[in-house]
Amino acid sequence: MSTEKRHGSLLAVSDLHVRHAENRALVEGLRPRHDDWLIVAGDVGEFVSDVEWALGLLSERFARVVWAPGNHELWTPPDDPVRLRGVRRYEHLVGICRELGVLTPEDPFAVWEGEGGPVAVAPLFVLYDYSFRVPGARTVRESLHLAEEAGIVCTDEFLLHPDPYPSREAWCAARVAHTEARLAEVPDELPTVLVNHFPLVREPTRVLRHPEFAQWCGTTATADWPRRFRAAEVVYGHLHIPRLTHHDGVPHREVSLGYPREWRRCPGVPHVPVRILAGAGTPPATA
Repeated sequence: MSTEKRHGSLLAVSDLHVRHAENRALVEGLRPRHDDWLIVAGDVGEFVSDVEWALGLLSERFARVVWAPGNHELWTPPDDPVRLRGVRRYEHLVGICRELGVLTPEDPFAVWEGEGGPVAVAPLFVLYDYSFRVPGARTVRESLHLAEEAGIVCTDEFLLHPDPYPSREAWCAARVAHTEARLAEVPDELPTVLVNHFPLVREPTRVLRHPEFAQWCGTTATADWPRRFRAAEVVYGHLHIPRLTHHDGVPHREVSLGYPREWRRCPGVPHVPVRILAGAGTPPATA
């Protein structure tokens, strides 16, 4: 675990989706104000070249970039020249990040010593296991069937391959065990900022327009992590519903940009990245 004294801010963004020209332009305009760190909580893009471009640009500008993968980075699109799938694709992206100096879930957690610190900034890679089931569904198969009947099927079912694991649930279970062990090694006196693409608790998914989609949004296995691992703040994306909520006394902040058709609904330029550990200046909300 490395410690670096900083005088800037800890900032965060997710769901940059740089395949869209408007989003790519926004990323090109992102610059630190001071000695800032930037958390990127997944879904930079679907093509390996896009992920490398965006993280490379940001790592040249910010004092430190911390990345956690989203489901889109793990896709194997039919027109991406990089044909790697599953674990090999993830490991390939980790290798690119290390060449760029970007921290990943496989690296020692860095300690932010600036505003709101010290905290261990912990990028996580925890998938989903369909445990956020459709209400009334008794099994994963039944939950998926109910979603399909409602016309909701996540693209992950076609493009996110779990190789060499037999299923996404099995890959998720392995990641949960690996990540839990690493978090347990953080000294007890040190708070954390837990960064995961998917929400760590189910509550943020309650506002989804299509509640059937929640089963692709996380796992119940992480529900007690924010309290157990002393989270000063939880940072996530995926839902494209940027907001701050509190659950069991812990602030959970979605920092997604989203697709242009989504952020264009609000007047002005999207307010990204978001300052983390902002303290009492941000009013709490409860989902």
